[in-house]
Amino acid sequence: MELITPAIGLIFWTTVTFLILLFLLKKMAWKPILGAVSDREESIKNALTSAENARKEMQNLQVDNERILKEARIEREEMMKDARTIKETMLTEAKDEAKAEASKIIEAAQATIQSEKQKAITELKTQVAELSVGIAEKVVRKELANDKEQSVLIEQLLKEVTIS
Repeated sequence: MELITPAIGLIFWTTVTFLILLFLLKKMAWKPILGAVSDREESIKNALTSAENARKEMQNLQVDNERILKEARIEREEMMKDARTIKETMLTEAKDEAKAEASKIIEAAQATIQSEKQKAITELKTQVAELSVGIAEKVVRKELANDKEQSVLIEQLLKEVTIS
C-alpha cells in the first residue's frame, strides 16, 4: 500500500529534487533555450520585415517600370507626330516648289512664244514691204500707159510671188 499512499518523506524528496532540477534547468538550460528561441524569433521578425520591404520595393519598381513605359510610349507618339508633321511640311514645300518651277517654265515658254510671234510678224511685215516695193519697182519700170495692162501685170506678179 505504500505505492498507493506515498509517504511524506517521498513527497518531500520528490519536491526537493524537482525544485533542484527546476533551479538547475533555469540556470543552465532555460537561458540558452530562451535565448535561442528569442534569437530565432528575432531572425524570423527580421526576415518578415525584409520580405515586406522587398515586396514594397518590388511594387515601387513595378510602378516605376509602368511609369517609364508610359513615358516611353508618350515620347514615341510625340516623335511619330513630329515625323508626320515634318513629312507633311516637306511634301507641301516640294509641291509649292514644283508649282513655282512650273509657273516659271510656263512664263518662260509664253515669253518665248510671244517673242517668236513678234519676230514672225516683223518678218512678215518685212516680206510684205519688200514685195510691195518689188511690185512697185516693176510697175514703175514698165511705165505702162493703160490701166488694164497694169492690173494684168499686178495679178501676174502676185501669182508668181508666194508668201512663205
